Amino acid sequence: MRTGLNLVLSVVVVALLGAYAGLDADPNVPNWEFLPNMVRSVPADAFAPSEQLPGGQVLLAPPAGTIPRGLPPLPYTAAPEDAVRAGVELVNPYAADDSAARARGGVVYANHCAVCHGPTGLGDGPVTLRGVPPPPSYAAENGLKLTDGQMFHILTYGQKNMASYATQVSREDRWKVILHVRLLQQRAVAQAAAPAAPPAAPTTSPAPPQ
Repeated sequence: MRTGLNLVLSVVVVALLGAYAGLDADPNVPNWEFLPNMVRSVPADAFAPSEQLPGGQVLLAPPAGTIPRGLPPLPYTAAPEDAVRAGVELVNPYAADDSAARARGGVVYANHCAVCHGPTGLGDGPVTLRGVPPPPSYAAENGLKLTDGQMFHILTYGQKNMASYATQVSREDRWKVILHVRLLQQRAVAQAAAPAAPPAAPTTSPAPPQ
């Protein structure tokens, strides 16, 4: 019994040594592969043709009536009357004192909005110095009257010279950047209401010595 077990172990050791000797020492050269399809599966490109799937290609159209998870369709169009309706029906899901959402809104504003609207929202972004019509100031009367829903509609569908930012800015970030715009408006209104600083008293130079 023991002799047979030793013989089996000897054969295993010799087989392992032989397999090890057959391995290539160069790590850049692949060794023998066992079940290579388990290592490198054959992927299917999204737009590749397919004989098995309906439609003749790998990428399948979503079933009718389905929507992306978390993105229910907005029941509005780019029409002005829909902008008014959005202003009544839509409410910002983020509170005005949500510091994290407001901070994110500041980042989004700096990346996408400040180039036209300016860092303080006065419509003096750098592109206005190169022939682009300046947008109205957020602190103007019309800007202060806009509800969050109307701002969201403008960001989503565009208005006049402003294009839609629905593809560049996510739905959540559109709401968050509105919080930052409100902060800019508050600062502009407070600055306009602050009393003007009195003029500095003229300074006189001492008379030269006689």
